[in-house]
Amino acid sequence: MPKTKLQGAVFGLLMSITMAYGMEVYNMAIKTGGLSVMTNKVFGEALLETSYMWLFVFVISNLWGNRLGHLVAGKVLGKENNPLWVWLMTSAATVLVMCPSMSAVAAVLFSVGLGGGSWGELPAYWVRTVLQNFPMALLWNLFAAGPVTRLLFRKIFPQTVS
Repeated sequence: MPKTKLQGAVFGLLMSITMAYGMEVYNMAIKTGGLSVMTNKVFGEALLETSYMWLFVFVISNLWGNRLGHLVAGKVLGKENNPLWVWLMTSAATVLVMCPSMSAVAAVLFSVGLGGGSWGELPAYWVRTVLQNFPMALLWNLFAAGPVTRLLFRKIFPQTVS
């Protein structure tokens, strides 16, 4: 999709925002009593946290998330070149790298920092966060954030559509 560095940055920015918002909605719903008692208030609260969490997503994905995700996908795919399979494996492998990375950020910020938890319990907070978030992050990336990001990207850069 992106063909220039500017397009890559815009695509990364859009993906960072859509992933951060979806995951913040999910985590905010869990934090406020679970998905079964979710209210509309969650959407606004998630927007507040997304206002800074997207930056962590953007930085981490550009420093190592995307590179490692592509590397892992390349190892799994080998010489496979089916575009759908390449997209699926690249997305899944990127989530495989990004979820533990962002879970570490979340564990530090929300369980230890703002949550007032013990630094000695940080490994447990991190593992809990990874286990809680990975299934949603994968599904959100494949079925919501990815398609929405590509749609917005094509609207901003229509000349990139083959």
